[in-house]
Amino acid sequence: MQTAKRLRSCVALSTVLLVTALVPAGILRGADASGPGKTVLAIDGTRFTLNGTPTFLLGISYYGGLGAPADFLQRDLDDLQRYGFNWLRVWATWTVPNEDISAVTADGRPRQPYLGRLEHLVAECDRRGLVVDVTLSRGLDPMTATEGPKLPDLASHRRAVETIVAALKPYRNWYLDLGNERDVGDARYVSLEDLKVLRELVRRLDPPRLVTASFGGHDLSEDDLRDSLLTVGADLLCPHRPREAASPGQTEAITRSCLALMKDLGRTVPVHYQEPFRRGYGSWQPMARDFLTDLRGAQTGGAAGWCLHNGRQQGTPDGSPWRSFDLRKQRLFEQLDPQEKEVTASVKAALSAGTPRGTN
Repeated sequence: MQTAKRLRSCVALSTVLLVTALVPAGILRGADASGPGKTVLAIDGTRFTLNGTPTFLLGISYYGGLGAPADFLQRDLDDLQRYGFNWLRVWATWTVPNEDISAVTADGRPRQPYLGRLEHLVAECDRRGLVVDVTLSRGLDPMTATEGPKLPDLASHRRAVETIVAALKPYRNWYLDLGNERDVGDARYVSLEDLKVLRELVRRLDPPRLVTASFGGHDLSEDDLRDSLLTVGADLLCPHRPREAASPGQTEAITRSCLALMKDLGRTVPVHYQEPFRRGYGSWQPMARDFLTDLRGAQTGGAAGWCLHNGRQQGTPDGSPWRSFDLRKQRLFEQLDPQEKEVTASVKAALSAGTPRGTN
């Protein structure tokens, strides 16, 4: 009798092992909604796809997200989805007043509890079907940093990439900005040679991972495109356009021009506006209509994504509201001003009314 029971148990175990080996891992994991890999970001020509469906990425800046209390994060993500946003940008190297909330040390090593918070944020967005832009930056945060520079050389930058990729590799809903505004000639600068090394490192560690390196404060020239696409091998372009009153009305034409230049070079990728103009920066204070004009111009011009950028208010004694730059005391959607709130309430309708994009 005992022998028969042991035989049946062995057969049952063998059956489980055989099914596990034969059924694709994604199918088994799909039954567990809490497992990583629910949301898959990919590229089809000049468009993004989410789980195989062409998707325009409509996002919002969430730079200091690693400092947000868990309740703030959940409520912000609820609001983000309610208004129709499907991605956010968070920094892995960020400092707020009197606190460094970076997920890596200055020399690129894991830094807790913030690396764990980054993984939690990405996991929660994966569960919700949201995309995350994870950004690295060299140098000091010009507004808040009081400590030494972050990732000052290639060795530290390599370690930071290794740290982030190792922590987040199971998730397919995020991409990596290797260097914020990498072509600006200050401590942020990352050479093409360093970027190429870092891109090859990501490709070796995590082959499907999408990678970019953003440009600062200007529209892209043919040389910029050639450097980014053919020398570095970036998967998407993230230009930070000029912040002036004329910019919203130029975005559609600038986007079309960028796509045409890429076609001439023989390699086309998504154009993704991850950091446009914002309120609280400089003398020009964009109104809701400016944001919505810029969004529609990006969409109709053929861009793959756009962000409602937001940050610290210049000219106030304490810099408030800090918006996405500091989320420790107030969550993001409580800090947006009336013009920004009008944008959040209107973006879904603005996208629906836009001209359908070409397939490219």
